[in-house]
Amino acid sequence: MSKENVEAFKRGLEAGNRGDVDGLLDELHPEIEWHSALHALMGGQQTVFRGHAGVRRMIGDLYDTFAEVRIEMSELRDLGDGLVAIGHTRTRGKASGVETVTPLAFVTEIRNGKTISIRAYLDRQEALEAAGLSE
Repeated sequence: MSKENVEAFKRGLEAGNRGDVDGLLDELHPEIEWHSALHALMGGQQTVFRGHAGVRRMIGDLYDTFAEVRIEMSELRDLGDGLVAIGHTRTRGKASGVETVTPLAFVTEIRNGKTISIRAYLDRQEALEAAGLSE
């Protein structure tokens, strides 16, 4: 697995977890397409956000609903020009205060050192299958 790709992914994840949107965007290609599964947790549908402006909008949506969002990935698998990250997200509702832990996985594509595509899944097996992998 490309150490550079893994390190870039981790930097973006850490930036997002500390609320550093600019730090997250530094690791994303300007033409990023982010298929957010977390919007399904908010009662909506999986939604695609495009470009840095779209990612800012997505993060704004999340923080309109959740007081806290933390993504923790425990497993990374090499795809050559991307990776699969498997873990979970911890959220706390803004209005309810209810805390949840939900499985979450990402399948990414990386171009020229920047993530250009992120597809999020709430099911580990679905993510692995989408990436052409198995347990």
